[in-house]
Amino acid sequence: MTSTPFSARLDSALVARLRRLSAREGVSVSQLVERFLEEAVREDELPGIVFRSGPAGRRAGVTGGPDVWEIVRDVRGAEEAGAADAVAHVVASTDVGEDQVRLALAYHAAYSDEVDARIADEAELAARLLAATSSG
Repeated sequence: MTSTPFSARLDSALVARLRRLSAREGVSVSQLVERFLEEAVREDELPGIVFRSGPAGRRAGVTGGPDVWEIVRDVRGAEEAGAADAVAHVVASTDVGEDQVRLALAYHAAYSDEVDARIADEAELAARLLAATSSG
């Protein structure tokens, strides 16, 4: 990814808040602003997508529902299990609506590397936890 210099005038109170947040998160103000702008553009491109912070970092989710990676993982699981309609299977077996599933799949289509990496990370963590509980 290449960077392009960009200058903007921001309210001084906002800059102070950004500085406090950047210090708390251990990232530069520029990195923080870039993250927020990227997320805002994605939310505008795909209305209903939101970004959440948590112990495992920031991730995309659907408004009123789970994280995108969880929905994509469930759709893949339904496909692997031979469901004739994986979306309908996920809708029937969870509290996630069809619009939410389709939105998560659209986000995955646009940002598959990010979502696939999260799925892989979560699978690795689950395997390590299972191994730790099995050996103890």
